[in-house]
Amino acid sequence: MKRSIFVAGLLAFGVTAAIAQGNVVEQRQALMKEMGAQVRTLGGMLRGQAPFDLAQAQSGLRILAENSQKALPLFPESSRTVEKTGALPAIWENKAHFDSIFQKMNQDAQAALASVRDEASFKAAMPGVLQNCGACHNTFRQKT
Repeated sequence: MKRSIFVAGLLAFGVTAAIAQGNVVEQRQALMKEMGAQVRTLGGMLRGQAPFDLAQAQSGLRILAENSQKALPLFPESSRTVEKTGALPAIWENKAHFDSIFQKMNQDAQAALASVRDEASFKAAMPGVLQNCGACHNTFRQKT
């Protein structure tokens, strides 16, 4: 009887751990989708495909800064083997570099947020912020 309870407890723990890891992946994917939506909006303004809107630019930069920090703990080693994710093993093989890109994204987005006051300052600051996206995706994300 004790053995059955012990085995059932282990199985429940394993299922809970698997669900929790799936939740971590879902959380980080939601953050990345939100960041992607902001990048599309900001990129459109940068390329002149959409009119410059200071409030929208500041909101987008704020989200990029916040999400870059929220995402860091959502890449635990235990989520390395979860299916249905574009995350490459390189993330965990070079975690310090991966984390540094998120830190730089945060710093660059915060600096842009402080400096962007008009379209000219926006166009000067945004390329540096957006380079962080490519730096991460080129090394740490599966090509689709």
